[in-house]
Amino acid sequence: MDSKQAATGSLLDPSSALDPAKRQRFGEPIKFLPVAFVVATISSLGSIYLCQHIGPLLSGGDSFQAPLNRAAKQRGLMELAAFVPLTTMLIICYVRSILTHPGEIPDDDPKWEYLPRDSKSAFTAPLSLQEVKKSGERRHCKWCGKYKPDRCHHCRVCKTCILKMDHHCPWIYNCVGYFNYKYFFLLLFYSVLDCHLIAWTMAESVKRCIDNLDTPFSTMFLTFFGETLAIFLAVLVTMFFGLHIWLMMRSMTTIEFCEKSAPAKEGSAKTYDSVYDLGAWGNIRAILGSNVLLWLLPMGQPDGDGLTFVCDETRLAKDMENAKGIRRKTHQATQRSRHPPYGFGATETGVASGSLDPRLSMSRPSFPERPA
Repeated sequence: MDSKQAATGSLLDPSSALDPAKRQRFGEPIKFLPVAFVVATISSLGSIYLCQHIGPLLSGGDSFQAPLNRAAKQRGLMELAAFVPLTTMLIICYVRSILTHPGEIPDDDPKWEYLPRDSKSAFTAPLSLQEVKKSGERRHCKWCGKYKPDRCHHCRVCKTCILKMDHHCPWIYNCVGYFNYKYFFLLLFYSVLDCHLIAWTMAESVKRCIDNLDTPFSTMFLTFFGETLAIFLAVLVTMFFGLHIWLMMRSMTTIEFCEKSAPAKEGSAKTYDSVYDLGAWGNIRAILGSNVLLWLLPMGQPDGDGLTFVCDETRLAKDMENAKGIRRKTHQATQRSRHPPYGFGATETGVASGSLDPRLSMSRPSFPERPA
């Protein structure tokens, strides 16, 4: 009974929530199983590629004829020179995606502390916020007891609100959010390159196993297994990476994409435009950083704090400026097109041409002069 009352009290009174338990990371060891599976997959595929493909190329074994040994060694060195840095970058991006916190709402900032409903500030949202309730109130999290910034969502697995939450990824035991999205994006990028490198170059070893009838069963099995796994992962990861490229160019997260993909109401068209769109160049910089030289390196942080996204370059700001300009021009045109007051402003030219109202040509009434 006491536990139920404590849980209910934490929902009603945010100050009574257990903050240490909420912010504890990696507190459930069983959720490391997907991470262990990924590590085992990377290790197995890399070992198969090195032992069953690169090794025979460099050693020039019995499967190769003497004139071909030199060309095989050159190919082996070139493929090894490409495989090692790609795999190294993949591992670094994977570790950083796990260890980097995606970002959460500040604790000591009173601007984000949730206030009771009887407070006036609970019903008004700052001008920089775009995502509010239908009633106009600021969005707040009943679990964390804080107001939500734009693009912020609560993750029940991580037990906290994540800034610019994209999705929760069990393969990294972490949420993909504002501060680690670049590392996740580069993880997909280097995974695509690595898988395609293995799939295309290892086809030579598969053909060699088929042509050579004396190939041991273990070698044939491992070669075929590695090639099949590489092709499967290459197709899967390429499709997922293509989706995230499209989302980046649209300045959308996976959650926002799912929300926009929901069935539209009657009379409203489904659109994938984002109010946070900065254009192609601006959207890339918002993810990979402002320094072009660091775009493909797992270092650096995105500009900003993850709390505010509307600036002078976003589509929303531009639309607001365009709307103001349209209203201003329409107002000026309306002022110029107004008719002059009744009985005034009629010229002889206008009356003769008939372009004005005939009533405007009526002479003003004359009154008799007063006797002196």
